[in-house]
Amino acid sequence: MGKTLAYKILENHLVEGTLAPGEEIKIRIDQTLTQDSTGTMVYLQLEAMDVEKIQTELSVAYIDHNTLQTGFENADDHEFIKSVARRHGVLFSKPGNGICHQLHIENFGIPGKTLLGSDSHTPTGGGIGMIAIGAGGLDVAVAMAKGTYSLIAPKVINVKLTGKLRPWVSAKDIILYVLQKLSVKGGVGKIVEYTGEGVKTLSVTDRATITNMGAELGATTSVFESDENTKAFMESQGRGGDFVPLAADPDAVYDETLEVNLSELEPLAAKPHSPDNVDSVKNIGPVKIDQVAIGSCTNSSYTDLMKVASILKGNKVAQDVSLVISPGSSRILSKLASNGALADMIDAGARIIENACGPCIGMGQSPRSGGVSLRTFNRNFKGRSGTKDADIYLVSPETAAISAIKGVLTTGFETELAEIAPAQFAFNDNFIVYPEGCTKENTPVAMGPNIKPFPLNEALSSELAAEVVLHAGDNITTDDIMPSDSRILPYRSNVPHLSNYCFENIDREFPARCRAAGKGVIVGGENYGQGSSREHAALVPLYLGVRFVMAKSFARIHRSNLINSGIIPLVFKNPGDYDEINLGDQLVIENAPEQIEKEELIVKNRTSGKEYTMLPKLSELEKKMIRFGGKINMIKSEE
Repeated sequence: MGKTLAYKILENHLVEGTLAPGEEIKIRIDQTLTQDSTGTMVYLQLEAMDVEKIQTELSVAYIDHNTLQTGFENADDHEFIKSVARRHGVLFSKPGNGICHQLHIENFGIPGKTLLGSDSHTPTGGGIGMIAIGAGGLDVAVAMAKGTYSLIAPKVINVKLTGKLRPWVSAKDIILYVLQKLSVKGGVGKIVEYTGEGVKTLSVTDRATITNMGAELGATTSVFESDENTKAFMESQGRGGDFVPLAADPDAVYDETLEVNLSELEPLAAKPHSPDNVDSVKNIGPVKIDQVAIGSCTNSSYTDLMKVASILKGNKVAQDVSLVISPGSSRILSKLASNGALADMIDAGARIIENACGPCIGMGQSPRSGGVSLRTFNRNFKGRSGTKDADIYLVSPETAAISAIKGVLTTGFETELAEIAPAQFAFNDNFIVYPEGCTKENTPVAMGPNIKPFPLNEALSSELAAEVVLHAGDNITTDDIMPSDSRILPYRSNVPHLSNYCFENIDREFPARCRAAGKGVIVGGENYGQGSSREHAALVPLYLGVRFVMAKSFARIHRSNLINSGIIPLVFKNPGDYDEINLGDQLVIENAPEQIEKEELIVKNRTSGKEYTMLPKLSELEKKMIRFGGKINMIKSEE
């Protein structure tokens, strides 16, 4: 029986466990990446472990989220990250260099390597043939410290691509189609592996767009083979020597298969307010738009922006539309400037903004109230743009550009689209700070007044009693739990301050209710914690006293972050019990240390007298973390 590409790479990195779906395994991590929204906590945690030397082949700290420096807070965070990075041998990418995922495939990604990143869109690296996994910050800190990462071995879905995309249909439309078919929870516990003759028609940046948005499927990661297209991309970046050919065995066996005929796809859009709420641009119709935003780690590549420039050239952005464009890296911006494409964009009426995440995370460029914004980004959760009542549509760069000209959602499907010639890029590391000659002894930590310690849980007590402090619905996102916008991002290193905003878009009384309760429990529906990898969505509830969460199902990364913080994630055996619990009910887990060892756990409702059978679904390692009150406590106990 042949092997999938995903399992070939995992097998090559297996340290412990049996490589079979559902089994707990430990793998060697070759590379890590962090970004500044999550990075401060990562490096606080790395310092807390008192590591002498990191164990990865390469680790990079990128600054791409908090680049608006309206006060000292963001600048202090950046200086802190730089100082700790230099102490531990981590490369530091300065603000302005670009978006971490675009930069990593340009400069550091190597086929067949493993990459762990403190950002949910780390699977972008799968476009270059890596097993690239998004994780919580603590998991990344531990990977740097110990060189390993533990996970449950996923199943593998084969998305078999046939045919060839027509003009005006792009890689973004492929992943939107897959999301339409599989949904935002269709990839949970799975790796998505792309195969078939259609793969040969896609460039590395096309593939990276698709693997990037695999995060929206809830997948562990997504991966493409490493072939001649991969080699050409790496040579264009001056890294041809890093190329390694990789592919699944011809007779590889997959757990599921989804066939996609690229020739039949048409321009698609994800409608408000979910990435899987997908329909064709034709069916949606000519919706009047107020804003178009092109960029993000999904669609800010050289090829994407050259397509945009070719569409805009000689045209004019509609008078009622604001068009903003953010290139993915300094290298791309430099090339656009030198070949004239940047002038074509500006002459058409586009605003060029910094090479950073920017509008994708609500860091500037929020639409007007009640506005409609087309974005080439990966998420359109309600309020994520910074405007609660805005309608956000996710589209391809081609659809975004032509719509900006027409003033309505549309496509140039029936017109010609210029072919984009490949480009060669000169090596430039002027934005990289290397840790040469730096040690713990000669490099002090630069810690500003906004940086506060991360909260630690306590060891699991025999009785865990808590009040229901929130009863939430399905598909609660980490944006819902811990909002991320220009007001709040400067305080990512200050959990006490962040606690004032927890669940603010769902229930403004949540923080006060938690403080009054002392210890709390959250009740959620399906896919609780989808979206970003931000561990603040676990750390802030921990700070507010949340000790366990009961839900119909959990998103992968958030579930891990809860466990890392010592918060117990419990799944309803009978989903109907969800409706039997009310805000303010007093719940208790008796004999908690003994109960978490079992397949089923009983939660008693002291208010109503009812009992609920819950499924902990904890691995042996996860049980140990819960008993100690989180991963840091467990690691300290082993020293």
